[in-house]
Amino acid sequence: MNTPSLLQTDLISCAELAKALGHPHRLALLDSLTTGELAVESLAELSGLSLANASQHLQQLKRLGLVESRRVGKRVFYRLGSGPLPKVLDAMRAYVLYQQDIVRELVSAPNQGDVVSISELIGRMRDESTVLLDVRPSEEFEGGHLPGAINVSLDDLISRLQSIPADAKIVAYCRGAFCMLSSEAVKLLRLQGRQAFRLAGGPEEWRAAQEAGMW
Repeated sequence: MNTPSLLQTDLISCAELAKALGHPHRLALLDSLTTGELAVESLAELSGLSLANASQHLQQLKRLGLVESRRVGKRVFYRLGSGPLPKVLDAMRAYVLYQQDIVRELVSAPNQGDVVSISELIGRMRDESTVLLDVRPSEEFEGGHLPGAINVSLDDLISRLQSIPADAKIVAYCRGAFCMLSSEAVKLLRLQGRQAFRLAGGPEEWRAAQEAGMW
């Protein structure tokens, strides 16, 4: 069966979906939910948002059926709505990484950019001066992380910075391409005069690269 074109579907619905997915905070919230149900407080922390801001974005996503919620006492838990939304997010992530790779090939000094690709990280990890920093909450780190990574949450980053050599090249990552925690970590590190970069991806992208035989 041929896939119907956009002209054969509801264009208004497609436009509404594109608008909902066109905000980085809403993408971060959806990305956080790909591993399962989470409380709104956890979603706010993972996405680097205030509780009120996260709740507002989640309500917009709920109106379109992209997320569902349930209440347990005073706490509200969210999960992804029905349908192939994880595949949509994966396709968007793959396209972003594809575009980043193209840009990286065009610039004269790719290692000086803000973002490090998975393939570039593999090369950098052979350099002992590179430190791989996982800025996710400890429970997520314990559930699986990149080889050689150390876990320092965003809240503890400044207080634990002295444990990282001053001349280290720090590559920070969190849950994936749309997670905001690694971007915030890079900002903080650079304000402290450190060489810091953000990984274009997280554990899922790392596993995909491994399955593809990149090393």
